[in-house]
Amino acid sequence: MIKKNGRFLLAAFLLILATVFLHGRSSSEIIPHSKPLAQFPMMIGEWNAKVLEINDDERSVLGAGDFMARRWYEPAHMAVPVDLFIAYFPSQRAGQTMHSPKNCMPGEGWLPLESTYNWLEAPGRNALSVNRYVLGKGGARMLVFYWYQAHSRAVANEYKARLFMVADAARMNRTDGALVRINTMVSPDESLQRAEARLRGFAAQMIPQLDEYIPR
Repeated sequence: MIKKNGRFLLAAFLLILATVFLHGRSSSEIIPHSKPLAQFPMMIGEWNAKVLEINDDERSVLGAGDFMARRWYEPAHMAVPVDLFIAYFPSQRAGQTMHSPKNCMPGEGWLPLESTYNWLEAPGRNALSVNRYVLGKGGARMLVFYWYQAHSRAVANEYKARLFMVADAARMNRTDGALVRINTMVSPDESLQRAEARLRGFAAQMIPQLDEYIPR
């Protein structure tokens, strides 16, 4: 309990420090150009997308940013798709921050079963540091990978991502960044390893597409 309280106090201190610093900076923030997420391709390799609706209540919680939710199907895995959600914030100075899936998904009835840090590989890229999250609801299981991405950097830990944002605000006068989340259901007749292979296969083709929508 003491260790948990210590982490909470440290996180609170970092958030306060970041808020004070960002409000104290000049208002002439650099907002980089990026393509709207609505223009993200609907086909990546053999994967085809279906647009998922983000309703007004969800948008009000997310705040001011650009958001995309899609469900992807591939011939070899037609029965079990992969979901992709991206939340991009051109600026985080005014309190617009990325919400951790660890906070919102349990509110939908999913309970955490496993939570670890891991790596994702993509052609021509350094390995991405990501969260690997296994959730359960009733007899169902879901596998989730998510990370925070900004300026060619992928970070799994949300507090580390916030510290990098403060450093980039001082160095580059930019606070833009994104949350990227991919997830897939684990079918009753398949192993967690097989579901993970599906998610990793999709990620390897999707990640190189991100640069036009999440500025480097």
